[in-house]
Amino acid sequence: MPQQDQGHTAVRRADRPGDLGWVVMAHGEVYCGQLGWDPDFEAMVAGIVADYGTRHDPVREAGWIAEADGRRVGCVLLVTGDHPETAKLRVLLVTPEGRGTGLGTRLVAECLSFAREAGYERVTLWTNDVLVAARKIYQEFGFKLVHEERHHSFGQDLVGEDWVLELGPGAVDRRSG
Repeated sequence: MPQQDQGHTAVRRADRPGDLGWVVMAHGEVYCGQLGWDPDFEAMVAGIVADYGTRHDPVREAGWIAEADGRRVGCVLLVTGDHPETAKLRVLLVTPEGRGTGLGTRLVAECLSFAREAGYERVTLWTNDVLVAARKIYQEFGFKLVHEERHHSFGQDLVGEDWVLELGPGAVDRRSG
């Protein structure tokens, strides 16, 4: 069920024709254009999206699209991780047009709500330290940085980061209340 607010924004399931293609295209345009990342990044996103599109389990995995005035401006996927109790948050993006509207926070909130309902005990993600706005959202939800590693990817020297949020019994939902 889409969420609406006064800014004519919505977060809905990524289930319409063109949604998955848009995820790949938007990542290429935004990250390659703004950060100078090379096409290897878009190819990595295409692989993630292709795996989701061809193999996802709708009971345990889902994707969302954020819209502003009916146009796609953001996305995120939640997929099963390396262990059945662990989910991965993947390909979070809000385009420049959608930034500053709270849509990034809403996308992550949808992911985490779904993860809890699906019975996951934790959610992990991998990002890079240059993605400051996304990292701030993750911190606000209580994700903890557990590993950092320098790497050369996408034509750039970067610092990759692994983040974890525990959802299991006793875990605190920092966004509720």
